[in-house]
Formats: sequence, structure tokens, C-alpha cells
Amino acid sequence: MKPDAPADTAPAPEAAPEDGTSAAPETEPDTAPGAAARPRRRVLRTVGLIAVAAVIGLVGGTAVGYGVQAQREPTALPPLNQPGLAQPKPLPKGQKAKPLPASEDLRAKARGDLRKLLLPKPAGARNADAADTDGWMDVSAFTSMFDRPSGALDHQIGLGLRRVAVASWATGEHREVDVRLIQYRANDVLGAQEYVEDQQGYMPDEDFARNEGRELKGSTNGRYYVFPVKRKAGYLDMYRARAYFHRGDIAVEIFIVDTKKISENDIRSLAERQLGRL
Repeated sequence: MKPDAPADTAPAPEAAPEDGTSAAPETEPDTAPGAAARPRRRVLRTVGLIAVAAVIGLVGGTAVGYGVQAQREPTALPPLNQPGLAQPKPLPKGQKAKPLPASEDLRAKARGDLRKLLLPKPAGARNADAADTDGWMDVSAFTSMFDRPSGALDHQIGLGLRRVAVASWATGEHREVDVRLIQYRANDVLGAQEYVEDQQGYMPDEDFARNEGRELKGSTNGRYYVFPVKRKAGYLDMYRARAYFHRGDIAVEIFIVDTKKISENDIRSLAERQLGRL
């Protein structure tokens, strides 16, 4: 059985006009360019208005929120949950804290004769340098030991250098010890700290200790160093050790030089004893 054949009754095409032009349709198709552009413009305009409205709403809401929050009373923070925290108790009204005794007040000690805070010369030791027998070192003499004395003098004055007390002695055949207390302005503790940190900074260099040293117990940043032996043809071997620390406005440096080995205990015990006097 064959499928149905197409009907023979299909409408005949309309006759073309006599003037030869094709007949225009009664209505224009929806795909005309003008018809498509107008709806798209309306959609974009609507989206833009919605976006602007959203931004205005966000800004306005934020401003209102800040205004409301500013008018509220501040909320107190909850107390710290540390019932065992030690707090200093205030003194009763009319009472004042008792001043430290002079033996415990470093500032009171430092205002007096700085030489009294130096380690005493060991029994049987001899003076290493006759120029230091009075216990004071001139500021210019102190800065003359630096690589650039004039620059060092300006720098030390800028740090607030005040005075230098020194104790020097010799023991055995060739051992010499120097202890220096370098005091800066009492209201400028950073002077002593900066000096000590500057000296400690170059200790690891090749020409010096070549190590970071060891921590000096009881001090904030004190360290002591034992140098490697220095040998030169025609000369005795040279051993060196140093210590640097500060307490308040006083910087301390200790030097030991010998032709025999210097132990860590030698420099550490000297530094601990001098720290104890401060």
C-alpha cells in the first residue's frame, strides 16, 4: 500500500502585478533589523536601572547601619578568664612605695663613683698600665682605640657617652686583663645597649672570635667569646677572650690577652662577677 499522494488542489500562486514588481507581503516579518534592536535596548536599560538601584541601596544601607551603631552605647569587653593572674596591689591612700636601698638601686650606685663598681684587682696582681692607675679613661683615649677615632668620638657623643672607668691588671707571665665600665646618660639606656650590640655584631668576623659566643646568664643580651689562637712566625702565640653586656646605662667590656690558652671559664667567671657588682 502506497502512501497518500499529494493533493492536486494546492492553491495556485498569486499572479504577479502587471507592472512587473513582486507583491509585498501585507505584514513585515519579525526578523526585520529595526524590530530586533528596539526590544534589546529596552532589556539593557532595565538591567542598568536595577544595578544602579542595587548600588544605591547598598550605600544607603551601610550609611544607615553606621549611623545606628554610632548612636549605641559601647559594649564592654568580657573580663579576662585568668583568675590566677598576679596583679600588684595598690597601696593604701596616702602611702608611697619605699625607695630601694642604695645597695640595690643601680641608678643610685651609678651616680656616685663609678670606679667602685669595678672588679677589684686580684691579690698579687700588678698594674698592667700605669696610666690607668686612677681608674678613669679619658673619652678621647677611649675613642682613639677605634679604627676611625674622630668618627668614633662623634658617634659616642651622639649616643650620650658620659664617662669610662677602667681596671687593668697583669698576672702570670703574660696575662693581662682590662675591665671597662662605659656609662651613658642616665635617661638614655639605649646608648649602652647600642654600644654592646655594635661590638657583638663584628665578633663572628674572620679577624675576631669567628663565632657567636655564649650567652652570659643573668644578663639580657650579654655574651662572652673565646678567640682562636693567633700565630705568627717569630712571635709568641696570642690567645684572646672578650665579654660584652650592659646593665641600665652602663656598658661593660672585658678583655683577656695571654700567650697561653684561655678557657671559657676564665672569661665567663670574670663577666659573671662584674655583672654581680652591678
